[in-house]
Amino acid sequence: MALEILRQLAASAFVQRYSGGRPRFFQAPGRVNLIGEHTDYNDGFVLPVAIDRQVVIAARGRNDHRVSLWSVSFEQGSEFDLERIEPDEVAPWSNYVRGVALMFQQQGFALRGMDATIAGDVPIGSGLSSSAALEVASATALSALSDVSVSPVTLAQICQRAENEFVGMKCGIMDQFIAVLGQAGNALLIDCRDLDHELVPVPNGVSIVICDTMKQRGLVESEYNLRRQQCEAGARILRERLPNVRALRDATLQQLESQADTVPRTVLRRCRHVVSENQRVLAAVEALRDNDVADFGRFMDLSHASLRDDYEVSCRELDEMVWLARDAPGCLGARMTGAGFGGCTVNLVREDQAEAFSGKVREGYL
Repeated sequence: MALEILRQLAASAFVQRYSGGRPRFFQAPGRVNLIGEHTDYNDGFVLPVAIDRQVVIAARGRNDHRVSLWSVSFEQGSEFDLERIEPDEVAPWSNYVRGVALMFQQQGFALRGMDATIAGDVPIGSGLSSSAALEVASATALSALSDVSVSPVTLAQICQRAENEFVGMKCGIMDQFIAVLGQAGNALLIDCRDLDHELVPVPNGVSIVICDTMKQRGLVESEYNLRRQQCEAGARILRERLPNVRALRDATLQQLESQADTVPRTVLRRCRHVVSENQRVLAAVEALRDNDVADFGRFMDLSHASLRDDYEVSCRELDEMVWLARDAPGCLGARMTGAGFGGCTVNLVREDQAEAFSGKVREGYL
């Protein structure tokens, strides 16, 4: 759905619900991660891109502490008071906005209330970070309407804290970071330890094609948090014997295998994925810099195998879609993307064959 259509939807809903002055508009994109899955919360490396799906908010400031929200997608409203922010079990989508407001205030920023309508076309539960898009759009609206000035990195961190501490999803920083700092035509290499970041141009002649399995998953209820706990357990065991290993990002495959007798088998496999995935990200970035799209695609394929076998976050639908993609015209690489258990695959495809690729995968998957 085009950005202008989303603006019109948000504006129309705003006029229907709120009288008075005109709203301002705020936007944030979804994202797809090209490679670097489940590495962000292990201080590792990721390579996401912003996509042409987004969340748009039409909002106007108020002179009190009330925040009134209306979701076009859910056809549902939710209200809260900035002086008493609590989760809303009836309208859980509003918790992303509530959490952002709470984190702003916990950092000492004074917010004013707002009336807002929300429209978006990032598929929900598909692994394309509809939640981060909502958080960043909300944070941008709240800060602008309250004359609060924060750096892009701080804004992303506030949104991450909202999801970690208020929503209860222990995500890393990647989703919020790319929603704030993504630029057209580029991937963004992010070092999730110190937040160093670098734009990496995507070579001409290729397209990034996202395929949606239509299998949704709720991350808070999934095994996502369990995977994080397993990684932390593995890092603790390694740190006892290798003091330089602050997080899995510091370990090599050789070091990990040398401790195989002391690390529980399942934890060892989780750690092996993270350690090898970090290596793949850095190698894939070098491939992009060299315009070697075939090599980049090979690293995508290896990433999917690791996520399927060692990290065990794939599923039948994702695996089928990846296999179909690899037999389709123009495919250079295919892998699941996002936390897993459903959602989407990301594919690197020769640009002149993207439509034929999409048709072949769609037909086969159906």
